[in-house]
This record gives sequence, C-alpha cells and structure tokens, in this order.
Amino acid sequence: MYPVFDRLVSLLDSHGARYRVLQHDAEGQSFRVADIRGTEPGQGAKAMLCALKGQAERYALAILPGDHKLDMKKLGAALGGKKAELVKAETAMALTGCRIGAIPPFVFDERIELIVDPSLTRRYEEIAFNAGRLDASMILASHDYLAITQPRLIDISQA
Repeated sequence: MYPVFDRLVSLLDSHGARYRVLQHDAEGQSFRVADIRGTEPGQGAKAMLCALKGQAERYALAILPGDHKLDMKKLGAALGGKKAELVKAETAMALTGCRIGAIPPFVFDERIELIVDPSLTRRYEEIAFNAGRLDASMILASHDYLAITQPRLIDISQA
C-alpha cells in the first residue's frame, strides 16, 4: 500500500540501521512536522528534487536541514551548470513515487544524484524525515544514513 515506505523499512532493516517510525497527522512543512515529531527543525532532512536548469534530464535530490534554504546556484554548480530549479510535482511523483513533501532523503532511481548538505549530519546524531508518506516519519541515526546512502556531501545551503 505504501511502496516507498515499505522499501525504506526493508533497506534500513537489511543494513541493521538504528531508526524508529512515528505515525502522525499528515504534514509536509518542515517546521510544523518537527513540532509534531518532537525534533528540532534542523534535524529534518528536507528533500528537494531538482534539475539542472535547461537540462531537464540531470536530476539531483538535494537534502538539507529543515531550517535551511536551498541555494540553487550552489546546487547547479555541483551538477556542472549554473543553476538548478525545482522539478514539477508530476516529475517528482514519476521519479520518486512520492508527492512533494513526502520524499525521503533516499534515491531509488539511478537517474537521480543524491547530494547532501553536510551540516545536516554534523549538527545532529539523528535525522528525521517523512518516510514516503505525509503521515509517517522516520528518525534515523545520522551515521547509518551516511553509510547506507553514500551521498555527495556539498554545501548547498544559502549563506
């Protein structure tokens, strides 16, 4: 019924990751869902699916702390161009299987590059994120997240 959620549980279990699942009212806004989870806004792994501007087939899932804003120029440079832009909701759904706001900080499509702002995992021992659905979150040990995903770590937050 929730294929992305089920895939996450399977992936985390197969790696022996330390995590917990929280069921809650549907929420996609970083600050509001942090309050519901009982976590800090900065612990939230905000996931934004972007494309290199003018090159719609160059995708990146940008992950940054929930209390930061994405710098589209920094992300664009990381992708080898000048600027990135958010993809349309339909594209996000087609590539991730999730609606915007529910996308977890994991990539299951080889066309998407995972780029994580290192401040997310440096600041907190655990990260929190919507787990493929707006009514369920996961709280995961930061080092388990990095070991499983092996992302590119690049400063992509606005100064």
